[in-house]
Amino acid sequence: MPSTMTQPRPTALRRALPLIALALGAGLGWWWLSDQISFQALAQNRDALLALRDAHYAASAAAFILAYAAIVAFSLPGALIATLTGGFLFATFPGVLFNVTGATLGASALFVAVRMGIGARIGARLEAAEGLVKRIKDGIDDNQWSMLFLIRLVPAVPFFVANLVPAFLQVPLGRYVISTFLGILPGALVYTSVGAGMSEVLARGDTPDLGLIFEPAILMPLLGLCALAVLPVALKALRGGKTIG
Repeated sequence: MPSTMTQPRPTALRRALPLIALALGAGLGWWWLSDQISFQALAQNRDALLALRDAHYAASAAAFILAYAAIVAFSLPGALIATLTGGFLFATFPGVLFNVTGATLGASALFVAVRMGIGARIGARLEAAEGLVKRIKDGIDDNQWSMLFLIRLVPAVPFFVANLVPAFLQVPLGRYVISTFLGILPGALVYTSVGAGMSEVLARGDTPDLGLIFEPAILMPLLGLCALAVLPVALKALRGGKTIG
């Protein structure tokens, strides 16, 4: 008699395929692009990029957004340079929207791939855990919005880490997309504005000041936004109630 038992291995393999594809793409990208995405390459191709933008603005904007999404999805080097390039090519506005859209698309693709591959299983194990692990998981679940905005706003949290952590915590995709788009917007605005004024810097063969985000005039407002993200958690602790996750 033919067996009616399900075969888990093909299912597991199909779920892992997006993650495998991203891993292969990341490996090829790091090997091929590690020396290609740089300030030197941007300076050398400055005139050609500007001419292409002027001749085919809509197509250039779409190609830039897709390229930015690929850089983030495959965790390739050069996301910061891409952000500066968005400002350089498209000005602070709409450049910042192109940057944030590309970053959000790429981060969402990585999120879905990781959750399909291993994130769902890790999340289920965390949900079934007991003791301290369970209490930490429940605390995060009760304050997901605050946690998601906080890891996006804090400059010290690597973007790659902020992309991966929610995939292990059973965060809904819609919530992840919204918090990513809005959470990275302040920092993206700073670096896009730097890129918008980068033409003369590239002409001199110099590199822009990438430590600008840690200047008090920039860092303090970002820390203020971080405090706002943590505020619901603090209020909950003070009143001993629950916030809506």
